[in-house]
Amino acid sequence: MDSFLALFDPGPSTPTFGGEIWPEDDEEGGQLPPEPQLGNVEYKLKLVTPSKLRFEHLVTQLKWRLREGRGEAIYEIGVEDTGLLTGLSEHDMVESIETLHQMALKLGATITVLRERQVDGEKKVAEVLVRKVPDDASNIELRVAVMGSGDAGKSTLLGVLTQGALDNGRGRARLNMFRHLHEIRSGRTSSISHEVLGFDARGGVVNYSEAVTAEEICENSTKLVTFLDLAGHRKYLRTTVAGLSGYSPHHVLLVVSAAAGVVGMTREHLALAMALETPFFVVVTKIDLTSEEEAVLSRVQAVLTSAACRRIPFVVRTEDDVITASSNQLADNIVPIFTVSSVTGVGLDLLSRFLYLLPPGVSNKERERLEQEVCEFQIDETFKVPEVGLVVGGLLTRGVITEGAPLYIGPDDRGDFTPVTVTSLHRNKAPCRIVRASQAASLCLRPGLSQVRHGMVLLGRDTPRSACLFFQASIVVLFHSTQINQGFQTTVHIGNIRQTAVIEGILGTGGIHTNETASVMFRFVRHPEYVREGMRLLFREGVTKGIGKITQVFPLNPL
Repeated sequence: MDSFLALFDPGPSTPTFGGEIWPEDDEEGGQLPPEPQLGNVEYKLKLVTPSKLRFEHLVTQLKWRLREGRGEAIYEIGVEDTGLLTGLSEHDMVESIETLHQMALKLGATITVLRERQVDGEKKVAEVLVRKVPDDASNIELRVAVMGSGDAGKSTLLGVLTQGALDNGRGRARLNMFRHLHEIRSGRTSSISHEVLGFDARGGVVNYSEAVTAEEICENSTKLVTFLDLAGHRKYLRTTVAGLSGYSPHHVLLVVSAAAGVVGMTREHLALAMALETPFFVVVTKIDLTSEEEAVLSRVQAVLTSAACRRIPFVVRTEDDVITASSNQLADNIVPIFTVSSVTGVGLDLLSRFLYLLPPGVSNKERERLEQEVCEFQIDETFKVPEVGLVVGGLLTRGVITEGAPLYIGPDDRGDFTPVTVTSLHRNKAPCRIVRASQAASLCLRPGLSQVRHGMVLLGRDTPRSACLFFQASIVVLFHSTQINQGFQTTVHIGNIRQTAVIEGILGTGGIHTNETASVMFRFVRHPEYVREGMRLLFREGVTKGIGKITQVFPLNPL
């Protein structure tokens, strides 16, 4: 496993600011990095009685910062553009926050003062969150994959967060997370379940204790966190990898049991998150079962700071730490660590606050680019609903889908695509009229087809449609005990695709060893799939693991 992890070395870097670690209360003044030109962070020395023209300029500036942050912006009041914490008097600070409030009202946004600091005597600096739900959405959305070893307490933690009731110490909170009878009997998750947690404009939690249905949670929330509860047992590893690869979560919540510590599957899941370059944070559960909390934290920190990982652990103990952690979550080298108990409730308030402040993982510019591309919906689940018909669930990776949209579904076993029409759409268990790029949804299709499987896609009528058996990829072998040669069979994960493939040829070399890179020709064993150049590939077979990117596709019947 060390060979597996050692490949991911981001190198030295410094955290980006958007709530940078501020000087301690007893420090005079302080310095932050210069104001970033891009992103959702804005420095303002003061906002006192601006002229009408100046006010309109400030509103335009706020609107741009909100677009950069997909509905969220951070304003640092009392800070110069150079990052110097100059501070304001009490009167000027009140006036500046009131001006920012009026700016937000102009755009239909809300503000929340996250924290204040004394600098240079009685002067203050303040960090303010401005939030506005985009006009084309009902709320700001975030997808978080929950990973960790079996019996770490993942489902129990989600049950407590989404149901609003503490666990009884015997697994009561996790029962609502399970989808199958054998999961209830064994206490182990074997499938991918989705749960939602909402927050209102003031940061209050909206869960099933406040609302009866998921639709009510969506309606009453300005920010919605969708959790993907993934299996932790090694037996279900392929399902976990498929969920992580297919649903493209914005963040990973890695759960570690304080009783068991960092075990083999924890390292495995950590390596997967790093391989897919997904930001992650750690939650240590069951701290009520141990008196050696610091020892457990030391072991977690040792893994994160090792030469194989090279991350900076940041233990969250106060609400001020929460703001710092959430602002630096997208920096590759910062990993927040929380300690919680699902039985006593210790630390859950800090974790909830962190989720409320956690920024979306896709920039506004990237989202707009994806929405302008041709439609591509990856199918991860299929259902036959009585009196409704065929329903498919999955992730829209590109484009937009509306009710009545004509699409093609495929490829089937022969590589063909069939025309279908979208009759209704659901997101987060609630009906909607439009689905946009990077959103997960369920679609009802007509006519119903007899053979629909995981790995199929829905494509727009103008999208080039082609399936392939052969494709070429540039790969890196993360770990293999000997040498990979021609004829090697492995399970490949490409988005929502999970199928056995055979290596038909290795260009320029006879075989590949651990930590070596090569261009490889793959062939799907069972049936053709829809893949594109540039898609990320992850393959595994036993202890063998590798990642790569598709460089060339050889279509069967291009259209």
